[in-house]
Amino acid sequence: MLITTCILPMIMSVQNEYSKETIMIINKIQAKGMLSVVLKDSDGNTKDQRILNNLIVDTGLAYITSRMEDATATAMNYMAVGTGTTAAAAGDTALVTELDRNVVTSATATGASIVYVGTWAAGDGTGAITEAGIFNASSAGDMLARTVFSVITKDANDTLSITWTITLSAS
Repeated sequence: MLITTCILPMIMSVQNEYSKETIMIINKIQAKGMLSVVLKDSDGNTKDQRILNNLIVDTGLAYITSRMEDATATAMNYMAVGTGTTAAAAGDTALVTELDRNVVTSATATGASIVYVGTWAAGDGTGAITEAGIFNASSAGDMLARTVFSVITKDANDTLSITWTITLSAS
């Protein structure tokens, strides 16, 4: 399992009013994500449930900083699942083998966190799922985060839900 935390250094130069010294202030912002994946059968019984970490990719970090400058960027409102098994890497811009992409069921920001919920109904996104990602478009677009995991087999009558939390914090 890949566990990654991205740290964005923020450096500010401040001049001391009295001594005229320049003081460097370094503040690090962490961006990290965690997701809960739940697979249920047609009767609503849980077949598989996992808590996973993810990688905030380079395009995701660039997206976060661009939103600080300008709020016109398209919101991250799609979640995708796939069958690729290549380890997540900072330079990833897409899933390795995307199987299905859906608009998120909800996206709720509270404080320094945002929670995305994605669902796949029976017959949707069926297969041997091994990767997931968050995007800002129904196809292609910018990827915020990606995770890779051991196989979750979603049969035609199963439902899948992913609750994905992205949190920014000072370190």
